[in-house]
Amino acid sequence: MTLKIVPNADLERDISIGAHAGLWTSLGDDPAFEIRFPPVRKRMIVIHLTAADEPIDPKFYVNRGYGFREKDTVTFSEGHRFIITADIGSAGSICALRADPATFPTRFQFDAVAFASAKSAEKYIAEILGADEKTRRIDLGKLPRHWMKLPRLRFGRRGASLTVQYADASYRLASELAAAPVSVTAGTWLSVVVPVYNAPPRYLDDLVKSFETQGEQGIELLLSDDGSTSPETRRWYESQQSKDNVRFVLNERNGGIAAATNAGLSHAKGQWIALLDHDDVIAPHAFKLIRHTLEQNPKANFLYTDELVVDDTLKPTGVMLKPAYDSVLLTGVNYINHFSVYRHDRLREIGYLRTGYDGSQDYDLLLRYLEGLPEDSILHLPYPAYWWRRNGKTYSRKFMDAATVNARKALTERFERQRQAIEVEGALTKTLHRIRFEPPREWPKISIVIPSKDNFDLISRILGDIFAKTDYPNFEVLVIDNGSTDPAVLELYDRYRQAEPRFSESIAPEAFNFSRSINRGLSTATGEHYLILNNDVEVMEPGWLKEMVSCLAYDRTGIVGAKLLFSNEKMQHAGVVIGFGGLAGHWYMNKPKEFGGPMNRLHVRNTMTCVTGAVMLISGDCLRKIGLFDEENFAVAYNDVDYCLRAYKAGFRIIWTPFACLYHHESLSRGSDKSGERKKRFEQEKQNLRRLHATQNFIDRSLNPAYSRDKSDPRIVIPTRLHIPSMT
Repeated sequence: MTLKIVPNADLERDISIGAHAGLWTSLGDDPAFEIRFPPVRKRMIVIHLTAADEPIDPKFYVNRGYGFREKDTVTFSEGHRFIITADIGSAGSICALRADPATFPTRFQFDAVAFASAKSAEKYIAEILGADEKTRRIDLGKLPRHWMKLPRLRFGRRGASLTVQYADASYRLASELAAAPVSVTAGTWLSVVVPVYNAPPRYLDDLVKSFETQGEQGIELLLSDDGSTSPETRRWYESQQSKDNVRFVLNERNGGIAAATNAGLSHAKGQWIALLDHDDVIAPHAFKLIRHTLEQNPKANFLYTDELVVDDTLKPTGVMLKPAYDSVLLTGVNYINHFSVYRHDRLREIGYLRTGYDGSQDYDLLLRYLEGLPEDSILHLPYPAYWWRRNGKTYSRKFMDAATVNARKALTERFERQRQAIEVEGALTKTLHRIRFEPPREWPKISIVIPSKDNFDLISRILGDIFAKTDYPNFEVLVIDNGSTDPAVLELYDRYRQAEPRFSESIAPEAFNFSRSINRGLSTATGEHYLILNNDVEVMEPGWLKEMVSCLAYDRTGIVGAKLLFSNEKMQHAGVVIGFGGLAGHWYMNKPKEFGGPMNRLHVRNTMTCVTGAVMLISGDCLRKIGLFDEENFAVAYNDVDYCLRAYKAGFRIIWTPFACLYHHESLSRGSDKSGERKKRFEQEKQNLRRLHATQNFIDRSLNPAYSRDKSDPRIVIPTRLHIPSMT
């Protein structure tokens, strides 16, 4: 039996002079080999993996009968040399093993050999190891032999991935769009500026071809070469014929991406500027659709699009579906990235790109350019107009470290310009960002309103968590009780009332009405801001309330929500999306605690349209303008959705933060709404929400239009029409 080793696009053989036959170079952060073997095979596999330069951190995917799944991986800590053995059996329907040698660009030697027995495998290992005692031996043991779920076979376009189907449908719809006559964009309306350094000729060919096939008038492409030393790149320039709309700016010395881009910008004639990378590609009909959007929105100041992720051969592997503009999200992650289209005159005003921000020069530019612009003039065009060739060649761990440092420098300066002192640290994904606002000299007083009735276990726990496990220094607690009779609960109230001047309870026997209970608390509260808190919440860490109050430092913020988990550590609340199921619903509910979501955005703060009332901070300004909760239409359900929508329509920002994380033992104190009178009331409150807010037609800005609205874990929907953003 001969093993077949199949590398992915992030790998290439090292063909340097004298290189070992098994020497490979990783081009990205996800190199992988698929080791294939026939149904009847030799029993043992021995893999020899050796780092050529720095230590590596290999990972193996064990097919347990369902394919290569992330939860079936075996990971190793860093080392220089590894011997991995696996018993695959002499026969079976599982015929592959996946090996990921490293998670970053590097070089290594990789060999895999099959043996009929463990004895012959051990003899081979002894021969190659010799006296080397530093090699790490790992035995994967007996691997599963047979599929539990047969792999799906795909044939032609009929079996194309959902990503491909989505892209094809988008491009077909764009091709059918009639090109509008040029008006405000007459003349050279767009300059595409691309910094180039030692680019492979095939990358430049792909880019130029994608530009020329756009079929648009009034556009130009400027390739600004950053002193390339590659003979192939230089010969490519020499081979190109002169064209009016494709020009080269050949800089003599290497000055970095910012300097090269600025050199190209100085020659640009367009009213609008788009910045691309030299290894990426413009999608079909992109410029027609961009121009159409700008024509429909003449007061727009900025536009960005979605991205199709492709491999080195331009085969689609994924898609980046972005939300509408969110300045809070942008301070955590540069989700805008490409395609970004800027007004040229504003770029001139801010001085183009700045040097000294290597790896994050585009992020620094975005932060400076967007600062102070009306948010409705920043448009998101939900169209995969950009093909991002994800080959990893621009990244390494060292480069990423420098890029992260420079991103945080740009963020710090952005807030300094607004006279806000901050520090920036890692988010739940360490290369993303968490803004730490300077603590106030005196934290504002927070009125914590807790509706409750009986249930000693719940109310005693949350009160204990607030007074003993929360480090916020300035608050009052108001328990609004609708008729407790449990002696233990009444004694608890008495004990807290005597020991804690910050505690009070108000008992009024009445039918449960969440909105009425909240309003009773808000009407007697004396705080500067107000926290609505369910009694079935459990505190996990002391700084949760400081984090929520800190989020009020973002402009226009009226409401802040927290990350909530079920007791089994699964996600309960990461924000509420309006329109789910025609009403509103939690997204990514029951996902693992660490789930990051698209672009890892659940690892940073987000602007949402709605957050749950289980843990909801309301600013004093918001309460004074929006008023109390709606007791008549939303006694129990959707009162938080109604309140957030009223705040949203009044111009307040609603923020969800993952840095305040609590358990929510949902509805333990109230029971189900699925039977009897409760069910009737629930159905009526659904109707009230649709009637008052037309949620069945609501387009939530936090969710890309390409995602479905039918379930908590939204799927990509094949489009039937183009979504053109509008400022009106």
